[in-house]
Amino acid sequence: MASANSFFKCSFFFYYFCLFSIVLHLSTVTSVEFEVGGDKGWSIPPSKDKELFNDWASKNRFKINDTLRFSFKKDSVMEVTEAEYEKCRSSHPIFYSNNGEDTRFRLDRSGLFYFISGVSGHCERGVKMIIKVLEPETPPSPSPPPSHHESAAAPLLLHHHQLPLPSFIFSLFWAIFM
Repeated sequence: MASANSFFKCSFFFYYFCLFSIVLHLSTVTSVEFEVGGDKGWSIPPSKDKELFNDWASKNRFKINDTLRFSFKKDSVMEVTEAEYEKCRSSHPIFYSNNGEDTRFRLDRSGLFYFISGVSGHCERGVKMIIKVLEPETPPSPSPPPSHHESAAAPLLLHHHQLPLPSFIFSLFWAIFM
């Protein structure tokens, strides 16, 4: 009977540990793939909608390591400087692809990214876009250093309970199963 009870206890805690791990993993998704332009793809917008791609971009929140997927036929995409974006042409783009359905671009930093079509006349007709990638979230600032009136041991006591997550999980397993 004791062995069945201990098996149940271990299974119960293992189940909740797995559930906790899954929830933790899902809450730390690091990147998303965006289909540029939604279902319309990277194509010439209707004549009265030259801001189609910038409107689409403004409705999304881009983070570092997100990916843009450009879908197009008989076109190309270039990452360019702001000046080249304004002129709608570039002789030396930062990035160039004409792979159609398989063009992916990883947003590797925060800030602005400028994209235009590489096909003559398409940029002027609205196949261009500015993407703003958000700054990474900053962790909470560290505690201020102790004043000269506090003892040297005080900061150690204040931070002693703050274990990194893997250490916490290991400690929890050790306390339950050992």
